[in-house]
Amino acid sequence: MSISNWPLAERPREKLLQLGAASLSDAELLAIFLRSGTPGTTAVDLARRLLDQFGSLRAVMRADLASLRRMPGIGEAKYALLQASAEIGRRQLGESLLRGDCLTRPAQTRTWLRARLRDFDYEVFACLMLDNRNRVIAFREMFRGTIDGASVYPREVVRQALADNAAAVIIAHNHPSGVAEPSQADIRITERLKQALALVDIRLLDHVIVGDGVTCLSEQGLL
Repeated sequence: MSISNWPLAERPREKLLQLGAASLSDAELLAIFLRSGTPGTTAVDLARRLLDQFGSLRAVMRADLASLRRMPGIGEAKYALLQASAEIGRRQLGESLLRGDCLTRPAQTRTWLRARLRDFDYEVFACLMLDNRNRVIAFREMFRGTIDGASVYPREVVRQALADNAAAVIIAHNHPSGVAEPSQADIRITERLKQALALVDIRLLDHVIVGDGVTCLSEQGLL
């Protein structure tokens, strides 16, 4: 049954307009993007089945097309809508960082990096390039790896930092395992990058590790 055929008070869209998006359950939010269910099944019912199948809203948004298509009523169009909504959220969260704002709130930086990196199934190593007033010049995804590692080349980081005319850099990478604790390899590459960047007078401000939580090596005295 289409949402448009539901009683007015039961439509998630109408509830959102009257009470705000925060008033909706995860299933109701998903239903707005799904728009319709299957014969005999409402969009909210379909959304609930997705949440039951995958375990959480985050897991639904991370699921690939092949996995979602196993659910009756989910095809390429609905998958595209879900992916687009997730990307809009990530970009909206990062807009302030990528407009040249000065990084004066570490919590804001951690929140954005977590949203940007946590959902990859493989390791991604990235850099935030900053000017001499700690304003963001660019976010650069530098290296990709497997589920348990990424090859990081300090020369390439230095080359990109010089190309961006960066005065300082924050490096970040994710742990697909969800454990945000730094490994010995993380600590070693941090020191190598710090030394390499220092040779060209670029400061390494932090190394942020993203898992289910976030760890900053600067706060642990490891930088």
